[in-house]
Amino acid sequence: MTMRKMLLAGVALAVSTSAVAQGAPSAPRAAKKPHEVSSPNGIRSDEYYWLRDDTRKNPEMLAYLQAENAYADTQLATLKPLQDTLYQETVSHIKQDDSSVPYLKNGYWYQTRFETGADYPVIERRKGDRNAPAELMFDQPAMAKGHNFFALSAWAVSPDNRMVAYAEDVVGRRQYTLKIKDLATGQLMADTITNAEPNIVWADDNRTILYVAKDPTTLRGYKVMAHVLGTPVAQDKMLYEEKDDTFQMGITRTSDDRFVCIIVQSTVSDEQRCAPATSPAAFQTLAPRQRELRYEADHMDGRWIVRTNLRAKNYTLMTVADGDAARGTGAWKDLTPASDTVFIEGFKPFTGFIAIDQREGGNRMIRVLDATGKSLPVKADEPAYRMALDVNEEPDTAWVRYTYGSLVTPTTTYEVNAKTGERRVLKVAPVPGYDPANYITERVWATARDGTKIPVSLVHRKDVKRDGTAPLFQYAYGSYGISTDPAVDPGRIGLLDRGVVYAIAHIRGGQEMGRQWYDDGHLLNKKNSFTDFIDVTRYLVAQKYAAKGRVAAMGGSAGGLLMGGVANMAPEDYKVIVAQVPFVDVVTTMLDASIPLTTFEYDEWGNPAQKQYYDYMLSYSPYDQVAAKAYPAMYVGTGLWDSQVQYYEPAKWVARLRDKKTDNNPLLFRVNMEAGHGGKSGRFERYRQNAEWGAFVLQQLNVVK
Repeated sequence: MTMRKMLLAGVALAVSTSAVAQGAPSAPRAAKKPHEVSSPNGIRSDEYYWLRDDTRKNPEMLAYLQAENAYADTQLATLKPLQDTLYQETVSHIKQDDSSVPYLKNGYWYQTRFETGADYPVIERRKGDRNAPAELMFDQPAMAKGHNFFALSAWAVSPDNRMVAYAEDVVGRRQYTLKIKDLATGQLMADTITNAEPNIVWADDNRTILYVAKDPTTLRGYKVMAHVLGTPVAQDKMLYEEKDDTFQMGITRTSDDRFVCIIVQSTVSDEQRCAPATSPAAFQTLAPRQRELRYEADHMDGRWIVRTNLRAKNYTLMTVADGDAARGTGAWKDLTPASDTVFIEGFKPFTGFIAIDQREGGNRMIRVLDATGKSLPVKADEPAYRMALDVNEEPDTAWVRYTYGSLVTPTTTYEVNAKTGERRVLKVAPVPGYDPANYITERVWATARDGTKIPVSLVHRKDVKRDGTAPLFQYAYGSYGISTDPAVDPGRIGLLDRGVVYAIAHIRGGQEMGRQWYDDGHLLNKKNSFTDFIDVTRYLVAQKYAAKGRVAAMGGSAGGLLMGGVANMAPEDYKVIVAQVPFVDVVTTMLDASIPLTTFEYDEWGNPAQKQYYDYMLSYSPYDQVAAKAYPAMYVGTGLWDSQVQYYEPAKWVARLRDKKTDNNPLLFRVNMEAGHGGKSGRFERYRQNAEWGAFVLQQLNVVK
């Protein structure tokens, strides 16, 4: 018997013996092993540090994770029928043979199409006319065969339409392999590039591919490389190296296809350098980086259009003519005024006008700015909604494509005429068996403890009474300035139809209310995210949207940090908490620059090498703040190959919770042994995983039916 099998058998035997003695299986207990985490500001004891294994091969560690999975299987066994029901209900709301709205680029119409039962789509194109015969580009169901995980995360067609380069991941760790296919023959070229970002740009010569190489340890994209087809990868030329490890990078082509640009970004600073796409070698910087200056530029009509926070906290659009671009920010001229209430999220330049993606009052919306400065807003009819610019690859058109949706209205693809305001529907996302008329969405404003009004998007069936008896499922993210927008989710309909009220808490740390909303929820203001979430819960209970004692909370990744903070700060307010791939060991992770993404995060969480940040982070870090007290029922999920939040963070957190918590509420830890940050791949697989925790949540809320 191998050492690994012996360890697994030992854990299984321990659980089995305990089960006989107590009449029910006992939870796994990770061994405690003394370990000190040193820092310039103190030493902390971490008795579960040994669960970290960067090779993912330690037999003792793997045995513990397997034991946790076995325990979760046992605890959830009676919920299997409900889990299967939830999954089947979700699948029934998905049109299986669905396809995307075709879009035009460089003479071809591109479309993604699912076939019935397929986990992955095919990607195809049609030359000249959307009704022309389809040319298969990627048969992803075939490409995924033999892989436990598969992701085609980026692809780019050469300017002459003959070749396609693409990024493939078959592990889940986001270390991509770049490959090139001849679209005429369907044959793969010999060129293969490993450990790259899913970011590909062709030069105009149809032979040169620009890509971003990753550091093999930190997985930070740090070099822009140029590969010439048919040459050894070892001979690839480095075009740019970013040596500041607090910056991440990407490459893109401008909307008019004239330039290739390298974009480097940190939380508080940007820098963009561009070169002609005909010969992308000598890159010129548009504006040198400086702290608190953020910008991104696109090119159209002989000028650069720049989205920037220069003299505008909520961002504005500025412009500079080609001949003045080398003069930097001093030559930039205003296109839109600065605003305290309108936050510019993004933009897309067209010939003669600009489409603007913006936020106001917590909602995301679209407006069109013409050459005279006249603005045409696109209207909405619901109190809480999301509009967003869709695929707009051809700038020489009057039609702007965008999407609209809410917690009640399925995502609808529109196009609006920038000159006349005429609007037409291209597609309503099909949701079989779903009738929007049965549901109602609301936007309410909860008062936080410091007096701030927090927007909350709500949805529930119309027949749910607001009498303080309903169960509530509350979700939030609240970090990195990422906003959480409402949308119909097939996996949520089963909850709503069982009388659950669903709420998105738009807490500080996101950007729903502008840049200040983000500033008030990160660094030394991070605790506002936690207290906002708690105060939203208490408001909804007080306003009789939900019953006290029937509240579920969920968050993932940085939203998992939120769940950990909430569990420590207000466990009595929640019956059950779901934390997916949670970032819970804040201080230890941020002290270790070898961990992927750490150095990017200093301006988000702070650098714990500095005492004020160390002390503040320590005061809310979920792992460090676990105490001997009662916690809600909890479901914690992770992926062994996660490169963003390493598996050992939630593993250590669960182990410490098991050791210290004083309640008998279930604590379940599900480890996807073949997945990364996003869980297992495949269209339906995530719904199967969601059905597991969904059944657990319904059981805890006493809504099992």
